Parts: sequence; C-alpha cells; structure tokens
Amino acid sequence: MPHIAAAKDRRNGHLAMLTFSCLVAGSFSLGAMAANEITPLALNGVRFVAAAIFVGIMAMATGGIPRASLRQPWRYAILGGIFALYFVMMFVGLKTAEPVSASAVFTLTPLLAAGFGYLIMRQITTRRIALALATGAVGALWVIFRGDIHAFLAFHIGRGEALYFIGVVAHALYTPLVPRLHRGERTLVFTFFILSAASLAILLLGWRDVIETDWANLPAIVWIALGYITVFATTTSATLLAYASVRLAAAKVMAYTYLVPSWVIIWEILLGHGTPPALVFGGIGLTVLALYLLLKHEA
Repeated sequence: MPHIAAAKDRRNGHLAMLTFSCLVAGSFSLGAMAANEITPLALNGVRFVAAAIFVGIMAMATGGIPRASLRQPWRYAILGGIFALYFVMMFVGLKTAEPVSASAVFTLTPLLAAGFGYLIMRQITTRRIALALATGAVGALWVIFRGDIHAFLAFHIGRGEALYFIGVVAHALYTPLVPRLHRGERTLVFTFFILSAASLAILLLGWRDVIETDWANLPAIVWIALGYITVFATTTSATLLAYASVRLAAAKVMAYTYLVPSWVIIWEILLGHGTPPALVFGGIGLTVLALYLLLKHEA
C-alpha cells in the first residue's frame, strides 16, 4: 500500500542520514591531520575525480546511464559547484580550526537548511520539528564545549571557523536544491553527474595546485585521508544525502548534523587524541532525543 511504502522510504532515509553523519565526522578528524600537508584544491580535485569514476562505474553496472539523464545539464553544474564549494572551504577551515570546533560550525546547517527549504520548496518546519532542532542544538553545544559553561562563555569565532561557515551555508543550500532539481534519475546516476560537475569546477580553479603537488613524497596521512574522504566522505555520503533528500524534508535531513560532534569525539578517541569528560554524554543524550522527535512521523 502507498502509505506503507512511504513509511519505508522515510525509515530508509533516516538510516541513510545516520550513516552519513558518522562518515562525515571521520572527515573532520582525518582531514584536520592532513589539511596542512596538501592544498585544499589539490586534495579535493583528486578526490572528486576518483569519486566520480567510482560512482560512474557503479551506475553503469547497476542499470547504466540513460541519455535522458543528461537533460538540463545546468542542474548538475549548480549542485556540483555548491558541493565542491562546501568541501574546499571545509579543508581551508581545518588548516587552523580544531575538528570539534569545526563540527560546531557544521551544526548550524539544520537551521539554515530549514530556511532554504522554505524558500525553495516551501517546506514548513512544524513546532515539533522546531523543538527537535532546538534540542539537538543544545545537545550539540553541550558536546562541543564538553559541558563547561566557562568554555561556552569564552567562545570566539576563529578565522578557520569563519571560512568554514561559507561552506556550511553552501551545504545547507544544497540539501533542498537536490529535490528541487531532481528529475527522477536513479540516485547513482544523479550523484555521478553531480560529482563530475564538482570535479570540473575544482580542476578549472585548482589545476595548477594539482600539477605542482609533489604526490610521490606526501606523508602517509594524506593518502589515508584522501582514500577515506574519496570512498566514504564523498562517494558514499553524497549517495546517501541524495537518497535521503528526496525522501525527507530538508530540516529533517540536516538535523542529523547534530550527531556529528558526538561522532567526532568518538573518532578522536579512536585516533588517540583524548577522551572527553563524562559530563559530555549528557549532550549526546539530548542529540539522541532530538533524533527521536524527528523519527516520529508527522502527517
């Protein structure tokens, strides 16, 4: 029945964004370790080309790329350009911003996405969703400042965070634009053309950085980070985001960014960068509560 299929689509959309939030968090921790070893344009130029090739092969192997998907190619140029801007500004910001601090800026995305969702798709944020977004924001801030009110009161925006904010605005705009510009293409096909457009945009601007990079003598962490962000933080996350964006409202899709600071802390622990105080887990509980409110369907 239609309502059962719709419920299944919503559930799968939420699962996709849960996975998305974990994968994105890894790019903060690994990206910060590699950001000062390679230019953002060189790193992102290679990662987007590799990701586009990978997704293109997957699309061809699972049904092909129909000629009809090439109609209105300007759609891919817009989405690819915005997607590329987000990732380039992320690595520009991570040159000076700490991973957890940068993920704090990322949590502004849901509110921005809700605004863009209304302007572009006329998506209305209900009172319960607004409550969930507010709860998630408080939980995220709790995690970011590790339950320390003095750290919160001393908060100031650094250059890295300010530059990354430009990318966050782009990311928030990208989310409602996906369903607005989607014409029924399969997720892999749609993602392939977006990644191809992003690759072209970055290479047009950063071809000199790619050529001048001494690829043979880069530290191992660069190759580790490059491999991770290509396969997981670009190919997989772009596919998950495109999948979820046509099944969930923009505010709900981006609400999962509230989990990113918590995931970043887990990544930092696993990488041996320190353990947060126990008080932090109160904030994690609030982000889980926010997600519970969002998981509950509203007619």
